[in-house]
Amino acid sequence: MQEASLQGVLKVILIILLIYYGLKVLTRLFGPLLFKYVTKKAGEKFQQRFNQYQNSNQQSEGEVTIDKKPKQNSSNKDVGEYIDYEEID
Repeated sequence: MQEASLQGVLKVILIILLIYYGLKVLTRLFGPLLFKYVTKKAGEKFQQRFNQYQNSNQQSEGEVTIDKKPKQNSSNKDVGEYIDYEEID
């Protein structure tokens, strides 16, 4: 059975701390750049989809379309039975 030496434990803790603080510094440096890149790409995708939608929905001049609403049953009489109740004090 091996025992952990104090020097080995301190070395592992030091490496973990260096990695943690190194990633923290790199995130602060490159985080805004990465955020700008991601938002730029998302904006381009939204713009591309919007343009595709606009191009597919364009009507020729003088063309008339009438969209009819489907009939909706607003009341359903077979919903259930109404039960009258009284409050008991």
